[in-house]
Parts: sequence; structure tokens; C-alpha cells
Amino acid sequence: MARRYEFEGSARSTARAEKIWPLVGDVSRWKEWTWMTRSYLLREGDPVPNGVGALRRFAFGPGGSSEEVVAWDPPRHLGYVAVKGLPVRYYRADVHLEDDGTGTLVTWRCSVEPRIPGTGALLRLGLRSLVRGFARGVCRYADQLDLEDT
Repeated sequence: MARRYEFEGSARSTARAEKIWPLVGDVSRWKEWTWMTRSYLLREGDPVPNGVGALRRFAFGPGGSSEEVVAWDPPRHLGYVAVKGLPVRYYRADVHLEDDGTGTLVTWRCSVEPRIPGTGALLRLGLRSLVRGFARGVCRYADQLDLEDT
């Protein structure tokens, strides 16, 4: 059995979780704060379109991935697993939004199992950088939106 690697990335926003949640929970908004050029639903979830069971597509140029939502607890927790497009046997991410004084701590926790033996360290390095970038990116964007609203 291949080894699973776990890692996380966190960032803090001055915005409340209720302001950040739509940026994370609504797949169509990811292209606003990430480098992805397209983000959309392939299949709606239940009981809401972006909820559990939703199949989401993220793309940039000709590449991309598809992920299924497996945990949906607005505005605190989103969990998803990769189903296509990543060079892994298993990938799960959980995004947690926690009150942090006057703002929100956003934590992206991931677990990954490489498809190709011996690539775990490289995969972990790349994906850890990716999720740290996601946490920072959504926080920066939420902070900008928060400033525009005041």
C-alpha cells in the first residue's frame, strides 16, 4: 500500500467567515481569486448546487481537474476529493474557516497518495505550495472585498 502524505496551509483574513465562504463554497467564484481560468459545476449537489455530491471542474489552459464535494457545512467546512486530472491515486482536501478574533483563520488540510511510487515528496512539495497559495489567495481577495464594502 502506498504511503499517504498530509499537509496544510493557513492564512488569516480580516473578513468574517460568512464573507469568505461564498468564495470557497461557490465553484464559479474560484476563478476570481485563483490563477484558474475556468471553474464550474459539472453536476449539482444536494440539497444545494455546490453541496455534497457536486462535481466541480477547475481548468487553466488545456489542463485541469475534477473534484467531488464530500463535506458541506457552510460557512465553516468544505471537503472535496479529486476524481480526475491529478497524478494521484487519492487526494482529499478540507477547507476550514474558524473565527479568529476580528477575522477568520482559513486552513486547507490535504491528504494525498501518489500514483507513482517514489514521487510522494515531490507531490507533497508541489501540493503544499498550492494549498498555501489557495489559503493566502482567498484571504487576500476577501480582505480586498471587505475594504471595498467599508
